[in-house]
Amino acid sequence: MTEIYATIIFIFTLFFLLGSSVWVGLSLIGVAWVGMELFTSRPAGDAMITTIWTGASSWTLTALPLFIWMGEILYRTRLSEDMFKGLAPWMRWLPGGLLHTNIAGCTLFAAVSGSSAATLTTVGKMSIPELRKRGYPEYMIIGTLAGAATLGLMIPPSLTLIVYGVTINESITKLFMAGVIPGLILSVLFMTYIMFWYYLRPSERPKPDKSISFIEMIYESRFLIPVMLLVMIVIGSMYFGWATATEAAAVGVMGALILASSQGSLTWETFSNSLMGATRTSAMIALILMGAAFLSLAMGFTGLPRALANYIDTLNLSPIVLIAALTIFYIILGMFLDGISSVVLTMAIVEPMIRQAGIDVIWFGIFVVVVVEMAQVTPPIGFNLFVLQGMTKHEISYIAKTAIPMVGLMILMVVILVAWPELATWLPETIRQKGGN
Repeated sequence: MTEIYATIIFIFTLFFLLGSSVWVGLSLIGVAWVGMELFTSRPAGDAMITTIWTGASSWTLTALPLFIWMGEILYRTRLSEDMFKGLAPWMRWLPGGLLHTNIAGCTLFAAVSGSSAATLTTVGKMSIPELRKRGYPEYMIIGTLAGAATLGLMIPPSLTLIVYGVTINESITKLFMAGVIPGLILSVLFMTYIMFWYYLRPSERPKPDKSISFIEMIYESRFLIPVMLLVMIVIGSMYFGWATATEAAAVGVMGALILASSQGSLTWETFSNSLMGATRTSAMIALILMGAAFLSLAMGFTGLPRALANYIDTLNLSPIVLIAALTIFYIILGMFLDGISSVVLTMAIVEPMIRQAGIDVIWFGIFVVVVVEMAQVTPPIGFNLFVLQGMTKHEISYIAKTAIPMVGLMILMVVILVAWPELATWLPETIRQKGGN
């Protein structure tokens, strides 16, 4: 009965604090404090200080602000604009034309950003005016951009995967490698959707762009070289075992600074703005992680995660049924919380369940990222929807409607991952790590 009372009190306190507009991190600390005071004899203050310090001083966590800073540098300099110029000539010949720049641009920028919001803002400010000018349907411009921007959560360096790895104490490098193939497959699904639209609705096709020669296409591609080099250095150094995730992040920051400086777009204003932007985002995520660590400790004292895992075990659910239930659970949770909050809030309970069911934690990390990607584009708290509303001035309901097909493709991606789990586990098993994260 203690576990039932603890569950009711935890849920009530959490929703009361969140509903009172208390920050997510502070809400988690508040829930944990209540749990410690009511269900344990250990001093809550002493436990909080020890747990928060341990969680905040993790060496693995140092990769987080560095990757965020790298994305901020690229977002605030001319590198992102050059990326679009280099992609456009290669996308125009595909069925669907320049709509594919939304997908390809988000895929490429996700590989150097790690943030869904940064990916959406950067690619959107470049592609939306250009696609509108060429007469592409508004619902396709917005819908494909809303969906493709979520790739920032999947393709390394992914902030969500860093948080997941820190929360369950798993290798960040392995998780990064696990996200590569599923991320590329999801981008292919998005591009396939554009091709279907092209053939099923020929009346909506814009006038074709003036064709250019292959030599001109190669010449325009020079704009892609800096970003492609940065991607290869950051991801390649981790794949070949030359650098840990934290070291690769440091190299990425230096590379982004050097590239921006060489282009003449790195000023003191852009440097300081990128640094402050990275600091704000990192502080927010760190506070959430601190609260999650304290909440995990409080839940451990109540025995709630262990009791829930044992209950799930008595149900004799197959791994597939468990995954189906968790998919629905995370989709509903994602309607009210952002992806990182959803991960840290649930891992204390979900991790014992998946380990009990024999589900690979690396594979599960990719599964979680796919389902919390949907949270970015599902109302009422879909963060990407609000960003797009600010950029396009459309109603949230209209933007959410345009993103429905992309949510369907993400659900299809979950099915693909369940059918072929090797898509997420093969690459991490092949990397030659030199120890650590």
